[in-house]
Formats: sequence, structure tokens, C-alpha cells
Amino acid sequence: MITLRQITLRRGSKVVLDGASAVLNPGEKIGLVGRNGAGKSSLFALLQGQLHEDGGELQLPRHWRSASVAQDMPETTQDATAFVIDGDTRLAAARAALAAAEASDDGLALAEAHSACFDAGSHDAHARAQALLLGLGFDTPQLERPVNSFSGGWRMRLQLARALICPSDLLLLDEPTNHLDLDALVWLESWLKRYPGTLLVISHDREFLDAVTSVTLHLESGQLKRYGANYSRFELMRAEQLTLQQSSFERQQERVAHLQRFIDRFKAKASKARQAQSRVKALQRMEKLAPVLAEAEFDFEFDEAGNLPNPMLSLRDACFGYRSPDGHATPIVRGVTRSVMAGQRIGILGANGQGKSTFIKTVARTLDLLEGQRSDGKGLRIGYFAQQEMDLLRADDTALAHMVRLARETEAAGALAGQATREQDLRNFLGRFQFGGELTQQRVGSMSGGEKARLVLCLIVWQRPNLLLLDEPTNHLDLTTREALALALNGFEGTVLLVSHDRALLRAVCDEFWLVSHGGIEPFEGDLDDYQRHLLDLAKQRREALAKPDKADKADKSTRRNKADKADKADKSDQATNNPAERKGSGTASSATNSGTNAASGATPDRLPAAEQRRLDAQRRQQLATRLQPHKKQREALERELAQLQAEQQALHAQLQQPEQPAPALAAASQRLGAVEQAIEAAEEQWLEVAQQIEALEQMA
Repeated sequence: MITLRQITLRRGSKVVLDGASAVLNPGEKIGLVGRNGAGKSSLFALLQGQLHEDGGELQLPRHWRSASVAQDMPETTQDATAFVIDGDTRLAAARAALAAAEASDDGLALAEAHSACFDAGSHDAHARAQALLLGLGFDTPQLERPVNSFSGGWRMRLQLARALICPSDLLLLDEPTNHLDLDALVWLESWLKRYPGTLLVISHDREFLDAVTSVTLHLESGQLKRYGANYSRFELMRAEQLTLQQSSFERQQERVAHLQRFIDRFKAKASKARQAQSRVKALQRMEKLAPVLAEAEFDFEFDEAGNLPNPMLSLRDACFGYRSPDGHATPIVRGVTRSVMAGQRIGILGANGQGKSTFIKTVARTLDLLEGQRSDGKGLRIGYFAQQEMDLLRADDTALAHMVRLARETEAAGALAGQATREQDLRNFLGRFQFGGELTQQRVGSMSGGEKARLVLCLIVWQRPNLLLLDEPTNHLDLTTREALALALNGFEGTVLLVSHDRALLRAVCDEFWLVSHGGIEPFEGDLDDYQRHLLDLAKQRREALAKPDKADKADKSTRRNKADKADKADKSDQATNNPAERKGSGTASSATNSGTNAASGATPDRLPAAEQRRLDAQRRQQLATRLQPHKKQREALERELAQLQAEQQALHAQLQQPEQPAPALAAASQRLGAVEQAIEAAEEQWLEVAQQIEALEQMA
């Protein structure tokens, strides 16, 4: 296990951890949560050995291997698959040993190196790497593309794949969902649930934490507190604790006031001096409880949208895509005929590369419509949040400069009559979004991702839009700010088009969904749970399609072997026939047999009587039933085993969500859950193989 005892950690003059203690048990999946700037990434750096504690003791098992996502952006012409395979440190070491053995011409070392390569999975490394890449959203043609041909977001996915392929006992993931779409996010959740080691993950995605983790480690004011629950349960438990803490503090304050009144009243009286002195000592001995100090929460709201045209905009035979400087058009989404109505709240779903951002950019007028017609409602005002905030901001300008420029442009256009444009009014407005004092004069390029996102939200709210176009607005927002955004959007009276991989935000805001896929946009009939099942079905079909070529190769080999066997038998038959004595005896016996059969049956050799045919059919059915019986018994046994494992899985999940359990019990339950989930996966794969064998036998019959 990992043990932190009274750890003190400083970053410059800031104390990140102040006497913090915690225990992380093997096999646990832990969510590390806390406000931005609390020190979560510093704790990761401490666990990775990049930082050293200033006080206290950190104990890590010596034999444990750790893996994490590298933050550097690689520049290499190596193809994507090979780049990911290189992330398998065990295999890389085995291959290096093999190369050294080959160079030294040492037979024993060569044999050991070959064995080490096999044990490290050299035989299936290519398949494992490509399975990870496909799960993270890469297309088959991208698997062999050079790394330096991908954008920054896709390179971070490559780094994530390298971390996942690396054999590890401890996996550290810092915001792994930031560069993933919903499709890849669902796949990553499934992969992490099966991960057998200890997982420590930082994420601001509530549903991701709930799905993956069973323990929450809360970092606040330099202290670590462990909760044996996922994030949603942690919130409830913490709220209860804060309520109790505040109640205890208030009761103690009443007791302190009572003692102090007695001391003040009787300290000057000789007859009461001894009692007063005892009260003073009681006050000194009393362990002071701290009041519950609520951290500064961020909240905001959209101003009244005013006129709401209906429809907001209409599209007819619209084509969305990009146009190169030489005028060449690259269409991505075609033939869209839809209207966006007042008050609609639409979530835009679809895999990366299908055209979600292209659609939003075109509606926002950042891109031109390639073909078709667009009609905007009278008084339409668009508020656009780009996936890359810097597309809307200037790195060298300050927050105040952005507000002043926007106010001047709006005033010149006459778009918002009566909107306050004095500098003090603009400063006050920035203050609503936590931009006060020196922060209003800070260059945008030096701001954090969360600060840039808040500034974009500030600029949008000031424009009083009636149509909001939001493309991944939560990428750099912490959980508190995400909740504030959801509340603000629920209070917004206009229309919302939202692209996001944050399912909690989609559930809270959207009441209908559009699916962008296969070059079109269609309504998706169902909710997010239906869409998640749709994605898992697609992933299964994709895996089966990739497996078909292997099966076809095996079938071809089997067919070739059968043909070769038949040819060998034919050769042997020809050799026997070339012997005159054998040929004569064989021909006489055959003739007699055929003659006897035909005479007895009174039928031609090519046709059997009905009774004989029924007998042969019944015989074949009996043979088939005999061959199927062991397979069907095996299938039934696997189904019983799966039912038992799934029941145990549910019981373990319920146990792990119980609060205030002993650490050894939690560790044992967590380890058992990992073993049960692996057993379920193995049983499901075995069931599928048996079902395929049964199907093959039935088809042969």
C-alpha cells in the first residue's frame, strides 16, 4: 500500500500539504478531488518522485511500477502504433536485451531474451496498441500515420495510450478526459474498470468519477481526507460532516461564552476566585473547533435575453465544411435541412471528426456555409464559446482590454442600446466573474485555462445573446464552476446548442439531442444512456469487424489443408488402383455391393426411399445432438457462473459505497472486486466462443 504520514510539501512559498496523512490500498480506484490550485498535481509529482517531501514520510512499495501520461508534445515521424508500443517499458527492456544478445552472439542470453520478449507480450503488442488507439477514437487509416501529423489533442490521446499499455501497479491520470469526446470517454471508463492495479485519477467530470472510482481523496487546506465512496456519495458525506462541524462549533461557542461570562463576573471576588480560575483553565484546555468557512463559490447568471425570434435560424440543404485559401471546398456534413426554434436545448452528439465543431462554427459565422441556404430570425444574437478559448481571445490583451473593445464594437454597431460602457461599469461586470484588482490587468496569455474560460463566459454574458453555441465549454473548468455553468444555463431563457463530453452538464441542460454521423445530422431518439449503449454496440461491431480478417485467414488455411488431405488420399487411391490384382478385386466387390443394394431397394443409386431418408435424417440429428450436448452444458455452466459473479459484483459495489469502513476491509473488497470483474470478462469471452462453436456445428448440419 501507499502510506503518507504527516507529509509537508512546499512549492516556493506556498504550503501545498501541511501534515497530511492518507493510506491508499492495492487495487483501489481513487478519485483525487479539490479546487483548482489546491495541490493535486503537486501530489502526483510527489508520488512520481519528481518532488520530494519537506517533512513527514512517504512509503511506496519498492516493487511497484507506476505509469502516467507524459505532458510533452512529441515531435517524431514514428507511426502512431509503434509510438504507443514503445510505451510498454517492460517490452522495450526485453527488446533492448534481445538486441544486445544478438550483437554479442551469446546463445544463452539470446534464448533468455526471446523468452523475456514473449513474456512481455511481443507477439500481440501490435494488436494491443491498435486496440487502445481504436478505443480512444482513432480511425484505422490513422494507425500508421506519423505522430507529428496529429494535432495537439490527438497527440495527448497517443500519450494516454502509451500510459495504458505500460504494465503498472499504480496508474496516475491527471484530467485524462480533457481531450476525449463522449465515444472515447465511454471506452476509457470501461477499460479503467478492468484495470487490476491501483488507480489515482484527477478529474472534474462527475459521471466519470462515479463510474470509475470507489474511493475519494479530498485535498483541502493542505490536508487529505479519505472517503470510502465515489464522488456523488462523497459530496453527501462531506455536506453532513460540515453540518455537524458547524453545529459543534456553535455549541462550543455558547459554552465558551458561558465560561467567559462567569470569569468576567466573579474573577474579582475572593469567594469565587477559585471557581473563576478553574473556568480559565477549562477554557485553556478546550480544543478549539474551527468554524466552517465556505470557500468562495463562483456563480453567475445570464441577463434577460429579450426578443426571441422563432425560428432562431433555418437551414435548407446546407453543407458544412472548410474552404482552403485557393477556394477548394472540403465538405464534412451535407444535406442538412433543419430549424432551430426558440427555447430549444439541444445536445450535439457524435464522434470526433464527424463535424460537430464544424457545424457549430458555421452557425456562429466563423466558417462560411459551403452550399445551401440559411435564414436568421430577426434580432438573432449569438453567444459563441469556442473549444479553443484562444480562438476568441488575444494573448497580449488584458481582461479589461477585451471588455473595452467589445463595448466599443457593440456600441458602434448599435446592437445593445442602453448597455453600460463606462470603464468602472466594465470593471464591476468583470468582478462578477472573479476578475478583480490586478487580475483585470493580467495578460490573457499568462492566465490559467479556467481563467480564460471564465473570461469567455464573461464576454458572452455581457452581449446578452438569445442563442448560445457552446463547444466543449467545460474543458478547463473545475467541478464548482461546471455546476455554476449548469445553473446559469438552466436559468437562460434563450436557445442552447451544446457540444460537450460532460454527461452531467448534458443531462442537466439538454432535453433533446442531435447526432452528427456519416455526413449528416439527425435527431437522436433516446437519452444519454441510450447513446452510451449505442456507442458500446458500435465498439463491439468494430472489434468483430477487425476480427473477421483473422477468422477468414484461418478458414482459408483450413480449406487449403483439407484440399491437400484430399489430394493425398486421391494419390494413394490412384496408386492402389494401378495394381491389377487390387483393381480387379475392388471392382468386383463394388459391383456386387451396388447390385445387391439396388436389387434390394428397387431404387436408383441417386435416390433413397422416403423411409431410408427419414432414418438417415434422424441419425444425423442424433449425431448432432450428441456433439452439441457438451457445448450446451458448458454454455449453461458459464451462464450460471456469470449470474453468480454479477451478483457478487453488485454486492461488492454496495459494500464499497458504505461509509466509514476499516481500511483492511475496503482493501480486501476492492481487490476482490477487481478479481470478480476480470472473471466476468473471461467468462463472457468463453461464453461467446462456446456460442460460436454451437452456431458452427448447427450450420454444418
